[in-house]
Amino acid sequence: MAPALDTPTTSSPGDTLGSKHAHGRRFRRHVVRGALALVAVIVAVILSAVGYELALPGVGDASNKVAAIINAHHGQLEGLPLPTKLAQAVVAVEDEHFYSNAFINIFDGTARAGLATLGGERDPGGSTIAQQLAKQLYPHGAGLGGTIEEIGLGLKLSLSYSKTTILNMYLNAVYYGNGYSGDAAAARGYFDTDPRLLTWPEAAMLAGLPQAPSSYDPILHFAAAKQRQQHVLERLVANHVLTRAQADAAYAAPLPLPAPR
Repeated sequence: MAPALDTPTTSSPGDTLGSKHAHGRRFRRHVVRGALALVAVIVAVILSAVGYELALPGVGDASNKVAAIINAHHGQLEGLPLPTKLAQAVVAVEDEHFYSNAFINIFDGTARAGLATLGGERDPGGSTIAQQLAKQLYPHGAGLGGTIEEIGLGLKLSLSYSKTTILNMYLNAVYYGNGYSGDAAAARGYFDTDPRLLTWPEAAMLAGLPQAPSSYDPILHFAAAKQRQQHVLERLVANHVLTRAQADAAYAAPLPLPAPR
């Protein structure tokens, strides 16, 4: 008797459809689990950030700390209104997103600080005006740990004070070289004028000094100071505060600086 031939098995359309449905359900389960895991990570990061933020020192004494800096250097505390030209020049060169939402501004500063750290800078320093103010008022360690603390304190300042108050405290607290702490001392020391009466050439020069007061000293290193002034003017043009013609005229204008001591 001849052996029976095997009959090939075939899948019915119903079996194929069921397999596709099962695969789809498994895929959706994986997607849901992945999404839940991502949400859990985000929540954990937010809670950690909030906990870290709460553990940082309070910033309710910021104004008193600014006053203490001015008193220690026998300066004069400047109140409001802000010196318009100097304020605009500082924002343009130091923190062009200063008037954005606090979290957007801090995110921008954090990104820049992170890039500076990855680039090998041991102390990237404060990137936003609020962070730089925090660095002035609440000294801390260098490196990435110090930068993270600076970012946290900068955020606290941004949430606790108005933009105008933060900028006013910054202008009062920073050092402009030659023993001049605060914009009042700097305006009078370099140009024998009130901060609110600064011209654009003078405001651009002063706004460039806090980053490196010794290197950009306009009395001892005039060429470097002029180069820095030009950079500030370029930022004012980029931010549509000055026209190109106004910036060129400001750069060419003479500066009534005192003679070297």
